Amino acid sequence: MEIEGTMLTGRAFEPIEGRVVIEDGEITTVEEAATDSDAIVLPAFVNAHTHIGDSIAKEAGAGLSLDELVAPPDGLKHRLLRQASRDEKVDAMARSLQFMEQSGTGAFIEFREGGVEGVETLEDALEGLAIESVVLGRETVDAMHASDGFGASGARDGDFDAERNAARRADKLFGIHAGERDSADINPAMDLDPDFLVHMVHPEPLHYQRLDDEATPVVVCPRSNLVTGVGVPPIRELLDRTTVALGTDNVFLNSPSMFREMEFASKLADVSAREVLGMATWAGADIAGLNTGEIAEGKDARLLVLDGDSDNLAGAQDVVRAVVRRAGVDDVREVVLASE
Repeated sequence: MEIEGTMLTGRAFEPIEGRVVIEDGEITTVEEAATDSDAIVLPAFVNAHTHIGDSIAKEAGAGLSLDELVAPPDGLKHRLLRQASRDEKVDAMARSLQFMEQSGTGAFIEFREGGVEGVETLEDALEGLAIESVVLGRETVDAMHASDGFGASGARDGDFDAERNAARRADKLFGIHAGERDSADINPAMDLDPDFLVHMVHPEPLHYQRLDDEATPVVVCPRSNLVTGVGVPPIRELLDRTTVALGTDNVFLNSPSMFREMEFASKLADVSAREVLGMATWAGADIAGLNTGEIAEGKDARLLVLDGDSDNLAGAQDVVRAVVRRAGVDDVREVVLASE
């Protein structure tokens, strides 16, 4: 398989006119060459933090606080998840996953409620789709063993030492929410030596120093933070210290569109378009341990092809900036999620 156009190559997203050759699900050649194609070819997105189960209640809970919305065990989302049937949850999640795949997301990292059953329900929703999942079970160690790791709600909600140790022994990912409401749970979360932190809206000088020393990756979800009224993450300060990826968080608060998340982050923070595109692609892949997130030989062929001649993108003077700040679902020409 060959794809021609303007390719955004490597981690710097250098625009090169030419072609990508794919064999057995892998990028084998990235070649500069003259082409008549107006396509823009970039890595498929990696959505680094999702709660897909919340698809059953899109736009529920207007006006509620963060704790009223999501705090376990009796926040609105948890009550609605308990009330919904398995079939309702599978159908709702499948619809969100289809949208994600069609809008250019090639992989995602999911914090999956509901224990082992929750993990299995998501697996049912993924049936027939090519999007790649990294599922972190929640609530029980058994859910961790049934998935790709453990996704902790936050150090203020309990002691996660046992789950962290179990994930370490199993050589699986351990992620934890931290610094979403305030700074109180950041040190306890970092003391667990997690593979990544989620949110980090309220780091203080001590936490920045720890990030300087420990370089723990962070996933930020700025649209979600704005909706819940907790503030906005200091993206520039975090990027100066560690790997930072983008996630869309709860589906009932936000569409799982990486286009929207990129545009928002780019216009919110003092960061370049290339940095934001990296947050939406290779940074999440690095956190998840995936061989994707960039156009380079040897990488898995998970690519997004945009119509560079669409009414929205035609005439763009800076292709990377246009992709990050302007492009949307309507500009998608093809999503290539090749597998062996």
